[in-house]
Amino acid sequence: MALRDVKEEDLPILFEHQREPEAIRMAAWPARDHDAFMTHWHTKVLGNSSAKKKAIVVEGEVAGNIGSWEQDGKRLVGYWIAKAFWGRGVATAALTEFVADHEQSRPVYAYVATQNVGSMRVLQKCGFVQVGEAVTGHNGVEEALMQLL
Repeated sequence: MALRDVKEEDLPILFEHQREPEAIRMAAWPARDHDAFMTHWHTKVLGNSSAKKKAIVVEGEVAGNIGSWEQDGKRLVGYWIAKAFWGRGVATAALTEFVADHEQSRPVYAYVATQNVGSMRVLQKCGFVQVGEAVTGHNGVEEALMQLL
C-alpha cells in the first residue's frame, strides 16, 4: 500500500468507488452524480490548497482516497476504500500512514456513521477515540465524532 498525490486521471476511478451501493449504505453518505462529483473534487478538494488529498494505491491499482480539510473549526480526516479492497487492512494502513506522515496537526477529527462498524474499528486501531455524537442533516444519520490527539 502506498499513498501518492491524487491525479486528474484518478477522478473517474474515485467517482466509481463512491457509487458502490454497499459502501453508500455503510457510510450513510449519498453518491454524487458525475457533474457534482467532478465539481466537488475540482473546487473543494483539488482546488483547496489547505486540504491534503492522497490516492491509496495497492499493487498498482487505485484502491481509494484519503484526505483532510478544515470544517467548522476542526481539522477533519476522511477516506473511501473500494469494496474490492475491504478486509485487507488497506484502510488501517492508509490512515496510519496519513496521520503519521501527511496530517500531523492535532487534534484531528473524523465523523463516522455509527452503523459503520468497520470504519469505527479502523479509526480506533489508529488511535482515535469517540468524543461525541451527532445526528447530521444528510438523512438524519447518527454519527460518532472521533478524535486523535
